[in-house]
Amino acid sequence: MSTLLSSARPFSERSAAGLERWLMPVGRATIDALLVFAAFGIAYWMRYRLEFGGEVLPGFSQPFRFFLETVILLMIVSIVVLQVRGIYRLPRWTSFLDEALIIASSATTAMAIIVMYSFLQRFFPSRLIFIYAWILMIVLLIGKRLIVRMVRQGFWARGIGVERVLIVGAGRAGQRIMQHIYGNPQLGYRVVGFLGDQPADSNWGIATERRVERPPFLGDPGAIEEAIRQHDVDEVIIALPPAEHHSIFQMIQQCRQMDVSFTFLPDLFEMALDRVSIHEVAGLPLIELRESRIRGLNYVVKRAMDVLVSMAVLIITAPLLGLISLAIKLDSRGPIFLRQVRVGRDSEEFVCYKFRSMVQDAERRKQELMEQTGSNGPLFKMKNDPRVTRVGKLLRKTSLDELPQFFNVLLGEMSVVGPRPQVPSEVDLYEDWHHQRLQVTPGLTGLWQVSGRSDLTFDEMVKLDLYYAENWSPWLDIKLMLRTIPAVLFGRGAY
Repeated sequence: MSTLLSSARPFSERSAAGLERWLMPVGRATIDALLVFAAFGIAYWMRYRLEFGGEVLPGFSQPFRFFLETVILLMIVSIVVLQVRGIYRLPRWTSFLDEALIIASSATTAMAIIVMYSFLQRFFPSRLIFIYAWILMIVLLIGKRLIVRMVRQGFWARGIGVERVLIVGAGRAGQRIMQHIYGNPQLGYRVVGFLGDQPADSNWGIATERRVERPPFLGDPGAIEEAIRQHDVDEVIIALPPAEHHSIFQMIQQCRQMDVSFTFLPDLFEMALDRVSIHEVAGLPLIELRESRIRGLNYVVKRAMDVLVSMAVLIITAPLLGLISLAIKLDSRGPIFLRQVRVGRDSEEFVCYKFRSMVQDAERRKQELMEQTGSNGPLFKMKNDPRVTRVGKLLRKTSLDELPQFFNVLLGEMSVVGPRPQVPSEVDLYEDWHHQRLQVTPGLTGLWQVSGRSDLTFDEMVKLDLYYAENWSPWLDIKLMLRTIPAVLFGRGAY
């Protein structure tokens, strides 16, 4: 017992930290409540003072105090809904899109409750005031978080207010999280070191766009208490391989005793655990493997989204398609479009269209390059591929070479979001479990494209494809489409 007490932070420090963690959400919730009040106030001013939306008939104009009870109730309901949705407990790495979606849905729920309450109370003001207040709530709450996010990221990028992070595990998962933290200083984290097996290579390091970082080695996982104490660690990220999972519970207990935040990062190869549902019959556990959710009515919804998006993209980019075609023709000999046989849903083959980005004899030279690079897997990718043309480099970097695939989407052979289609020769190299990705219509973008694109291994890509199929929803497709835009603009992992 004395050992545990001596290793923990002093009581006064833990009390101050706990008070700060309590006050911060309270302060944020108070500001949100004031913004909700401001939104309704502006909506009242727009409707009854500016008469925006139509003239207010005499006798129907009401003073603001007439709405005071409704406004107070809206403030309370909004904060409760936001709290239930976890908006005040989001981790730092939560994307702005995810945060905005939570706010929009929470504001919609809160306003729906208020409208229903007003109807039951036979309180009938102008309906436009509720619409204006709902829109303004979303705008103000999201705008506040955008400003706060920009200010915080500016401070974090300069090393101000960063959290000191300890990584437990130096395997593939640990290295990827370290690479992400080193490559994104705006996240507000600084790696103080890692615990795990020391790499045998003395030149081992984490490659970023700027340089190779070499995080300090602080010992084996059993030295977690000492590392936390000596390096004033704020958060621990546990990224151990399956063989060492027996010690995770003990590490979590140590983090709790020392009042240090912790996160568990499962290995991508263990994502199959997310594919089971556990039921109970007569006291006996039954484990059911999940199937793809993109079936029946869900498939109809997804197909309708694909048709609308592909038609819109093809109409908007029609002039660009013409310019790209001209540039390809002037740059090198060969056809404008590349027609490749790909494997689609249920292993059915189809012709996939892309703008040609390589020289005319690219396929003939592929085997030679595979032998030179020692690649023998089902996915052949290489940086600085000598077969790529000058125009092709630009097209690949911006993913414009894939624009013609929207015709495949329109024909139903592909989807906007889904696993990337592969050629039959690559599918022939699949292991048995890889074939599960063929249960879903292939797509232009997907989880692995926005999670690292060509920087992921093939097994990691398949795991992400299976996760997508088993957790599909229209919102997930919309989020992935929006997340694809910055991935394409910054060319992350594209070559």
